[in-house]
Amino acid sequence: MKKNIFIALEGIDGSGKSSQAKQLAATLASNGYKVYATFEPTNEYIGSIIRNILRGNIKADEKVIAGLFVADRLDHLLNENYGIVRKLQEGYTVVTDRYYFSSYAYHGTHIDMDWVIDANRMSASILRPDINIFIDVPPEVSMQRISAARQGTELYETLDNLKNVRAKYMEAFDKLGHEENICIIEGNRGFDEIAADIYGNAVALLTP
Repeated sequence: MKKNIFIALEGIDGSGKSSQAKQLAATLASNGYKVYATFEPTNEYIGSIIRNILRGNIKADEKVIAGLFVADRLDHLLNENYGIVRKLQEGYTVVTDRYYFSSYAYHGTHIDMDWVIDANRMSASILRPDINIFIDVPPEVSMQRISAARQGTELYETLDNLKNVRAKYMEAFDKLGHEENICIIEGNRGFDEIAADIYGNAVALLTP
């Protein structure tokens, strides 16, 4: 069994990333793996600010957004209590719903995507996932899922923005595909089917 494997789940909002990460973690745990599931952004002070920027409650220029992203990403990786690096060192299989594209795609609407990719490389120098799974959900389906899941949408959750976010992800995958183990999974299906597909790809890595 390969130890300390790191599985990342990506996908535009509404695709059930957190649900898939939790389900995959539970399945791996039931099969004897020591699993830690983690989600972004963190609940620390910086993560709270980022959420408020995304919601439109706080106005920030590109330099502020960029700096916050770098700080939050480093905390997510290196925090001494729940950071990804710490959990891998403790022998966990880490499953996270975002790694280092994260909500960067949203901020690609505020910041040049080449800058975003360069910042991502800094994170990659610290840690790179063994597999990065992208759940590709059509933006129209994402909007339906978002609307069905709760009473209202966030300010940034519009169909046009979700289309732009998906395009930004694909741009990043195009530019970084040779550096990353990226697996794109069809997300316009039931969550059980998606989870089974994710688990199948994970098991391929976890099996000796």
